[in-house]
Amino acid sequence: MSWKAALADRMPGELADEIDTFERQIDLRRQGKIDEKVFAETRLRRGVYGQRYDNGQRNDGTGAKPLPYPSNGLTKGPETVWDAPGMQRIKIPFGGLTADQMDALADLAEEYSDGVCHITTRQDVQLHFVHLDDTPDLMRRLGAVGITTREACGNTVRNVTACPLAGVCRDETFDVTPYAKACMRFLLGHPDAQDFGRKFKVAFSGCREHACGLVSMHDLGLVAVTRTVDGRVERGFETYVGGGLGAVPHQAKLFDAFLPVEELLPLAQAIARVFARLGEKRNRARARIKFLVAQLGLDEFKRLVLEERASLPDDARWDAHVAAAPGESETPLRPPAPLDVSPADGPGRDGFGAWARTNVYEQRQTGYATVTVALPLGDLTSRQMRGLAAVARRYVGDMVRTTVEQNIVLRWVSAADLPDLHGDLVQLGLAEPGAGTIADITACPGTDTCKLGIASSRGLAAELRERLRAAASPTDPAVEGLRIKTSGCFNSCGQHHIADLGFYGVSRTIDGYTVPHFQVVLGGQWTENAASYGLASGAIPSKRIPEVVERITARFVAQRQGTESFQAFTRRIGKRELKAMLEDLVPVPARGDEAAGGRAFYSDWGDPREFTLGDMGVGECAGEVVSLTEFDLAAAEAQIFEAQLELEAGRVDAADDRAYRGMLLAAKGLVKAEFIDVGDDPADIVREFRTRFFDTQVFFDKYAGGKFAMYLFRRHERGPAATAEAVRQLIEEAQLFLEASHACQARLAARPAAGPAPSPAAAMP
Repeated sequence: MSWKAALADRMPGELADEIDTFERQIDLRRQGKIDEKVFAETRLRRGVYGQRYDNGQRNDGTGAKPLPYPSNGLTKGPETVWDAPGMQRIKIPFGGLTADQMDALADLAEEYSDGVCHITTRQDVQLHFVHLDDTPDLMRRLGAVGITTREACGNTVRNVTACPLAGVCRDETFDVTPYAKACMRFLLGHPDAQDFGRKFKVAFSGCREHACGLVSMHDLGLVAVTRTVDGRVERGFETYVGGGLGAVPHQAKLFDAFLPVEELLPLAQAIARVFARLGEKRNRARARIKFLVAQLGLDEFKRLVLEERASLPDDARWDAHVAAAPGESETPLRPPAPLDVSPADGPGRDGFGAWARTNVYEQRQTGYATVTVALPLGDLTSRQMRGLAAVARRYVGDMVRTTVEQNIVLRWVSAADLPDLHGDLVQLGLAEPGAGTIADITACPGTDTCKLGIASSRGLAAELRERLRAAASPTDPAVEGLRIKTSGCFNSCGQHHIADLGFYGVSRTIDGYTVPHFQVVLGGQWTENAASYGLASGAIPSKRIPEVVERITARFVAQRQGTESFQAFTRRIGKRELKAMLEDLVPVPARGDEAAGGRAFYSDWGDPREFTLGDMGVGECAGEVVSLTEFDLAAAEAQIFEAQLELEAGRVDAADDRAYRGMLLAAKGLVKAEFIDVGDDPADIVREFRTRFFDTQVFFDKYAGGKFAMYLFRRHERGPAATAEAVRQLIEEAQLFLEASHACQARLAARPAAGPAPSPAAAMP
């Protein structure tokens, strides 16, 4: 019997029809009757991605089974989606899971994937190496246990996230869970949320001070607040709009200090309508709502939204979804009881004390605790997921949630059960301590599976985690609470902008070879719902990043003043000094210098093969012109760093000028590859760059196209930025333009010698 027939009576009819339609669309695409662009958005809206895969190399150590499909090590595009396994993203609203759902996920990972469930930074679950033909049955089996993949990707409202401690947190204003659930149900498939230019992300937090909701980095962020009117306590939300990370992060703006809960859904609908109507559609690089808010200004955006809200016809679902929220509550599986043993390690405790110190949170409900199951790199095998479902049934029932830090929490654990629960987790290999510490590192998929990955974020994260766990001496308390986050590229899927120590993958060309590097991002703030973003401080060879972590944390411990935070410490020391501290780590040894470990620098973490970026393979030096280009790129990097120092010192105008000059230098360096006599006039540089590299698409790459060139053109045309925030964004844009220039230079160096004859000046010493 087919899964369609077997599950017909266990799925909502509407969902079953949607999956049937998707299955027919797969067949039509095979027959060439649906345009690939249309089909791509169709499958993305059902969470089905193409993926890059690399000979089955996984940097996780989970013991996952071999890939179910052969790999040829190539990045797969839409044109070969039939032949290449992809990735299935599965929406888990506010991270809430039941034991039955966990069993289903374990089965699907085992049968259709590589046996690994991956928890994402949006509380989703991802299965990698899934074949497109298997996705309809996979979706049916998820639907039978109440899970949908609808709008897990695409230009839609993505998974609605919320604090995993909502309802049990000691500091929350009220439980945001039912409101997150209401928002998800209302917006899922809503007609007003189907015509966006890009994705739209929503997050809820029960308080301002912690990081669990990260509302400041969301398109729509909501923080629980209350007010007292005529002696009656009213619930509402401190509402933020226009946040986002990505290549150039934007801090969300305060839209309303108190949005009554009754207005949550109509306001969300009004925002969706304004975004759909006025948001960018043609240029995907500027199609997020953060750009619309910046373009219109907060006041005008708010006026348009409130005008839209006033014109909305009443919808019975607004009240139906929200009215029951205050009465929703969870029922513990077991009665509360105190822990009757000392948490200190003892015979047979097998690390219970260390685990309890970092992984157990005392709930506001007396006698109960929340346990964090720390998942290295967000991964657990099918066996572990199935075993964790059994543990949940024994101790907490269906009170399980995923977290934005890529872990799983078990809520409402009776304190007396903690030793036995720990023992069960030991048997599953899931009792690792260190949740929420510096060793609990967030990482995006990077080069393991992502088409945009430049360097191995997972490989680096695994290496850092092992070194931190194996440290000879206990971690200093000031360092233990820091956060490390790694991304494989500039897009911040690993949330490097909001880490104490963030890293994102880039590359450099050394003697004709491409070498993996990571930009070091300092100054981000994880707490207070991602209160501030860091800036890149310089690129370091990938293999030296562990030394970066060791040096910076050691200096923090040695020179910290009182209870000074890491952010305050880095501000006090200053970027110039921090950069100087790392300067000796920048040079890359010659590939043949075995004494200096040269060959190791030319491969990435977890992969012994020579590093490559596809079309950026090993190439021959292009002579003096290339060397001049590299010189200008290095000068550009220095200018952009100086811009950060100026901004740090409060000299906004000078910071703007430095960032702009950095972009001009990078553009000039590229132009020299074709026109050695380009002058210093900004108009001449921009004109020559546009003509020779943008109009010809030489600057374009496979994934970003020419979007980073637009950063230079916009700054050149509009003039200096007016505010510190705008300058900070310009510095981010300048850094991305520089990285794209490095990539373009590498492609120029790799191509056969050709093109116009050089100017006589090119032959001059």
